[in-house]
Amino acid sequence: MKLIDDLKWRYATKKFSSKEVSESNLNKIIEAINLSASSIGMQTYRLFVIENPEIKKELGDGSFNLQITEAPLLLVFAAFDSISQETIDNYIEFVAKERNSPITDLADFKDKISSHLLARTDEENFIWSTKQAYIGLGTGLIAAANLQIDSTPMEGFDADKFDEILKLKEKGLKSVVLLALGYRDEKNDWNANLKKVRLPEEVFATVIK
Repeated sequence: MKLIDDLKWRYATKKFSSKEVSESNLNKIIEAINLSASSIGMQTYRLFVIENPEIKKELGDGSFNLQITEAPLLLVFAAFDSISQETIDNYIEFVAKERNSPITDLADFKDKISSHLLARTDEENFIWSTKQAYIGLGTGLIAAANLQIDSTPMEGFDADKFDEILKLKEKGLKSVVLLALGYRDEKNDWNANLKKVRLPEEVFATVIK
């Protein structure tokens, strides 16, 4: 299975080369993330692709994650900070349009998700949306590995700073996780040739028959 070989190949890249990721490959990764599993199908997060070196430098200033600045591409996953009735209405309208079906056919579905999501706090829905973003992150990691593109997922960043620079608050979003993309600088990356360490499968997974 090629996917297993791809996952064995990938690692958290610490040092990127200057080699650029092609637009074609970037689009494939974006498409894969967009196709990720998402609870209720709502995709309550958005993806920002940062190519501009000056913006990356501003975002990475003071961070121990040098990949923010050094990687050719930086993907920012930003989750909805709240879910409103308007959010749900827009989603239902979109589904009806995409499936070319009467919006009335989705009335029961709309009522169920409205009663569930609107009964929760903004913080609860933000946490839920964050989990959806992490599913997208996982898909992005796998898609990049499949294309032999190196990557580094990152949580250690100043989210408030990212939100301000990227003007996410005005969009009802909060940054939650990052994904640097590019190609490894194997000569200068101390992590490039270390053995990948994972638990034995019999320790990691329990099969209940």
